[in-house]
Amino acid sequence: MLHEKYAQVNAIEELVPLSLQILRFKIAGLRRKTVRHGEHTSVSVDDFPLPDPAPDPAAMAERQQTLDRLSAALSRLGDRCRELFRLKLEGHNFGEIGKRMGAGSINTVYTWDSRCRQQLMEHMGEGEAAP
Repeated sequence: MLHEKYAQVNAIEELVPLSLQILRFKIAGLRRKTVRHGEHTSVSVDDFPLPDPAPDPAAMAERQQTLDRLSAALSRLGDRCRELFRLKLEGHNFGEIGKRMGAGSINTVYTWDSRCRQQLMEHMGEGEAAP
């Protein structure tokens, strides 16, 4: 192939510069191809591993502890607070809750809600271990 394509090359000393020029052309062609295909900005898959879809054991344990504390705190609340929270979780608004619980006004329900949330937070805080 050298004889056909590069017939002008007669001396062996001309082969080294010719081979370096061919190498430069090949590298430039490869670079143009990677830019054209968008591969020059691509990131290796190994650099960004996929997250594990399984839940984190530490987060699961923390969530379970919080749910246990919440359950214990809810059981320590009075009947009115438990009923209020149940109705709120079912999606009822304060007007509907007031009618179901026999409150005189909606402000009474707001007060009950505020006091029940405060009691719940106090009971939740008691379950935490002291440092």
